[in-house]
Amino acid sequence: MSPAFGAMEVEHYSKGVLLEPFVHQVGGHSCVLRFNDKTICKPLIQREHQFYETLPTEMRKFTPQYEGVVSVSFEEDEDGNLCLIAYPLNGDHDNLENLDNSDCEPKSKLLRWTNKKTMLLENEKISKEWVRQHRKEEKIKSHKLEEEFEWLKKSEVLYYSVEKKGNVSSQFKPHNPWSMKCHQQQLQRMKENAKHRNQYKFILLENLTSRYEVPCVLDLKMGTRQHGDDASEEKKANQIRKCQQSTSAVIGVRVCGMQVYQAGTGQLMFMNKYHGRKLSVQGFKEALYQFFHNGKYLRRELFESVIKKLTELKSVLEKQESYRFYSSSLLIIYDGKERQEVAVDSDPEDLEDLSEESSDESAGAYAYKPTASTVDVRMIDFAHTTCKYYGEDSVVHEGQDTGYVFGLQNLIDIIKEIRDESGE
Repeated sequence: MSPAFGAMEVEHYSKGVLLEPFVHQVGGHSCVLRFNDKTICKPLIQREHQFYETLPTEMRKFTPQYEGVVSVSFEEDEDGNLCLIAYPLNGDHDNLENLDNSDCEPKSKLLRWTNKKTMLLENEKISKEWVRQHRKEEKIKSHKLEEEFEWLKKSEVLYYSVEKKGNVSSQFKPHNPWSMKCHQQQLQRMKENAKHRNQYKFILLENLTSRYEVPCVLDLKMGTRQHGDDASEEKKANQIRKCQQSTSAVIGVRVCGMQVYQAGTGQLMFMNKYHGRKLSVQGFKEALYQFFHNGKYLRRELFESVIKKLTELKSVLEKQESYRFYSSSLLIIYDGKERQEVAVDSDPEDLEDLSEESSDESAGAYAYKPTASTVDVRMIDFAHTTCKYYGEDSVVHEGQDTGYVFGLQNLIDIIKEIRDESGE
């Protein structure tokens, strides 16, 4: 039973929450949506759902907090716009409201019904109406989506402005091309199936970026093997080829996506998985350097925290008997917001504990007061995870996931190299 949606008395009112694109998704192909500031959701895959409900206690600090399951429908809002709406599962709407969705409740974007049966009838009516009136329109949109996807594949590194007049916007929502692609593809799939099916289960997870003002996110595909035990021969061959042609086979890790804030230009740099697959080991190292560099200086204060957390995760995974995290990713997240600048000729009391490093070597006029920089390291994406406790699996592995651990150790070593080579 999910922690957020236990058995409750079914009442006669229901409220839906508009799901929006999650703008900080930098990798993966499954659509991640914003439920509210602190919660995201993604399509429920049974194996991943099972993992979150049974994962070992010691791993919980390295995964997003699991918050339950919702039902998602493709519908029209009050303005006639097509969108995805989340509803409580099995009538557990009270607990849905307990997830604090007040930050995403503009009245024009919520659907309310006074009777659940009426709600279902309305869903069916909208679906039939949409299929009848919009078939031609969707063919055109589908073609445009394919063109955009091809453009994204070719534009592997992009820059988007996120500042106005030198200040980070309080509503930090840049147009992340990867998240928009995944959102549009999810809408497309659900539209195409609307005539036959219009209710899907999504899992709710902690939004790992919520505590950062300007999240810098690195998505790393971990392990030397990506295909699950149940993969078809075609899928297996395809995944093996991707590993062999990337750094996965050599060091057990490759870049799957990245967004990093460039303080000098007020832009956000995006790198997608297609670029990550092409990188050599040296290119991977340079990408890591770029992730920790904000365009003005290297965020050296982050290294020790990252190394410590990666080492702790490695120790935890070495003790996990029979687990295999095929095609799983590792996220590294930190805040790109600049530290406070203080002029070096300021009052002496203002210069206590300043970093000796200047942020702008050409100017040499500023030093920085260190701030408490937090870095998060989390495992995500468990659609192909297996272990001996999954009774239905035909293949049972023994010992630790050596491919994942191998990748973690190489990642730690490369970050240490960057730290040591950059000096103090």
